[in-house]
Amino acid sequence: MAAGGGAVRLAAISAEPLDLDAHLRAVDDSRMGAVTTFVGRVRDHDPDAATDVVALEYSAHPDAESTLTRLAAEAIGATDAVVAVSHRVGTLRVGDAAVVIAVAAAHRAEAFDVCRTLIETIKTGLPVWKRQVESDGTATWLGLGG
Repeated sequence: MAAGGGAVRLAAISAEPLDLDAHLRAVDDSRMGAVTTFVGRVRDHDPDAATDVVALEYSAHPDAESTLTRLAAEAIGATDAVVAVSHRVGTLRVGDAAVVIAVAAAHRAEAFDVCRTLIETIKTGLPVWKRQVESDGTATWLGLGG
């Protein structure tokens, strides 16, 4: 629970496909007038890749889920926003969702701000690593986050 009364309603590291509707249900709240979402998907290219990207293989530290909960609470801060967030692990193909975030808040600016803050801190602070696999078989380990 954040100082402003906001809450992390879902924070998960999952080997199963991520469900946007489940995240929306988790933040459903009649007090909230705005809901924002973010879906980070595996794309077929990367500026540093020599050939097409065909998969990302995500792995997570055992503490990743508790870290994700903390990052979500920090993004909420003193607001009354509610958050549902998940990050996928395992082998994901092009088009698969790697990260799903839903944020509900009383007003749109707050919902957008919490959502953006959360995805940016996931990218830099969540102990999840990805191995990018290209069509020519090249595989490269990339840093923290998704």
